[in-house]
Amino acid sequence: MPSLKDLKNRIASVKSTRKITKAMQMVAAAKLRRAQDAAEQARPYAERFNAVMAGLAQSVGGSDSAPRLLSGTGSDKVQLLVVMTSERGLCGGFNSNIVKLARTRAEKLLGEGKTVKILTVGKKGRDQLKRDYAKLFVGHIDLGEVKRVGYVDAQGIAKDVLSRFDAGEFDVATIFYSKFHNVVSQEPTARQIVPAAFEMTGEAGASSLYDYEPDEEAILADLLPRGVATQVFTALLENGASEQGARMSAMDNATRNAGDMIDRLTIVYNRSRQAAITKELIEIISGAEAL
Repeated sequence: MPSLKDLKNRIASVKSTRKITKAMQMVAAAKLRRAQDAAEQARPYAERFNAVMAGLAQSVGGSDSAPRLLSGTGSDKVQLLVVMTSERGLCGGFNSNIVKLARTRAEKLLGEGKTVKILTVGKKGRDQLKRDYAKLFVGHIDLGEVKRVGYVDAQGIAKDVLSRFDAGEFDVATIFYSKFHNVVSQEPTARQIVPAAFEMTGEAGASSLYDYEPDEEAILADLLPRGVATQVFTALLENGASEQGARMSAMDNATRNAGDMIDRLTIVYNRSRQAAITKELIEIISGAEAL
């Protein structure tokens, strides 16, 4: 059984840990508000952009003059998985859930005999995937020095992906990220970005009634690269909000667990102390009776 000194030191150590987790929870809560606002403000633009692009894509259809980013290479043999995670840990299962989804997709594609390539954004995803899929890695984008993710960062990632597509390194590209719902709910999501895939809506169908100048093919050729950057930027914002929400929830749980552990250790300490006092009293009484 540990001594009273050991128990006292343990209680002091857990109290220090609780202070740290509580501070991290408060910092995550402050960052979450900004990250959530940014993610929610980006959604209407992304949805409207997707609707316009879907209408243009529907107008072009299977035309031979359709941009390559829309029509694709005609094959899906080589798949690029862009796994977007955080640069820091201590955020519960946020990173693990994204990696798990990417890992499941990679295993499925490999089982179908297709070639898989992995591009990671954020070192936590890289660290988890490289243990099993190091040979499939084709690159890594480090955002560790970026204090606040902006559209410029998304453009850099999109430029990297598009340059690889133009070089014929892959046929289909899919990004993996976590979509933010609330503090306790973040949904791991996979979205195909190359070739461009748009969800058809009523608004998208209505946009095909317009006449465009220049023609749809020319507009698509200009907007499709921007569409890839927009989807990457939206994923980064969703990831940022999800990370802070997951960290806030994880640190709250850690703080509660530390409090429970302090209560249990305090009970053990008090019992041990009472036992030691009782033992000393018995020894004193026994000595007095012997005299």
